[in-house]
Amino acid sequence: MSFRRRCTPRFAVTLLVVWLLLALLIHLKEELWDALGPGDAFNDADLGLDDIAGGKEAAVGPQPVARRTAVVVASQKSENSTWLSSYFPEWEKNIYAVDDPAAPLTVPKNKGRESMVYLTFIIENYDDLPDNILFIHPNRYQWHNDDPDYDGLPMLRHFQIPYLEQEGYVNIRCAWSLGCPEEIKPLGQEGEHRAAVHAGGDYKQAFEVLFPEKEVPKIVGVSCCAQFAVTKEKIRERPKSDYERYREWLLETPLADSISGRIFEYSWHMVFGKEAVHCPSPKECYCKVFGACDLDCETSSCAGRYILPPYSSLPFGWPLIGWEGEPRNRSASEI
Repeated sequence: MSFRRRCTPRFAVTLLVVWLLLALLIHLKEELWDALGPGDAFNDADLGLDDIAGGKEAAVGPQPVARRTAVVVASQKSENSTWLSSYFPEWEKNIYAVDDPAAPLTVPKNKGRESMVYLTFIIENYDDLPDNILFIHPNRYQWHNDDPDYDGLPMLRHFQIPYLEQEGYVNIRCAWSLGCPEEIKPLGQEGEHRAAVHAGGDYKQAFEVLFPEKEVPKIVGVSCCAQFAVTKEKIRERPKSDYERYREWLLETPLADSISGRIFEYSWHMVFGKEAVHCPSPKECYCKVFGACDLDCETSSCAGRYILPPYSSLPFGWPLIGWEGEPRNRSASEI
């Protein structure tokens, strides 16, 4: 059959439509390419083709929400905790003033030292707790901070949040001086009052009230000094009523403020599920808690870390002024 016979009107129309479509596609391609510019052309990465070709699946659905981290600070009006906002702006701040009833955050009664603040925060926020909570004291430089210069800044900067999320409870102190391997002997020291701040004589009776489900331990040991971190999941392993009962005991006990606070200082680790003696080796502790894994350590301490100071009050001008008023250099970096 000749071409002339095949070229019917219907065939001609079809051919014209195909030609017009091709011309339109060429025109659109040129227009889009010019609009994008030479540096804006689509590539495989834009379309996610690289991931598909490499066997990866493109992310689908909502991404994980970052966990909230907060500090809870037990302070007095005279103390300064502004450094926390300067250096840790991403952390939520809960600064309690125990001696200021008009403060935005305060306590029902200034009793039991930092324990009243810690319990009040847990009770008031039990249903909406941050994911990770660091319970600490207010001043940047404090004699018990686990740092060569007693500086809370590098101590918190190096604190390993992932390890906290794995453990649920972590003491923010590794040095054994004061508290480990044993601090209180509840049975052997019952009724003794050998020092104004030692809780051994009253610990057994308090323990029986606070933890009626537990047998009184023979030995209690944990590194001092009531600065620790807990996840919300660990806190909620106990009902809110437990924390309310602990605070009620603090409010009602006739024990001196120093003793009732000390009893909780050496009980928090058990509140959050640890054994009565919770004294991990300093080498393991510094590695897991602060990421310092290359230390030269002995049984109770590591070289270049914490040394028990001669006094519990640091000299004015510390860390650049020493114990005798002499100039000194920092022992370690604040970074």
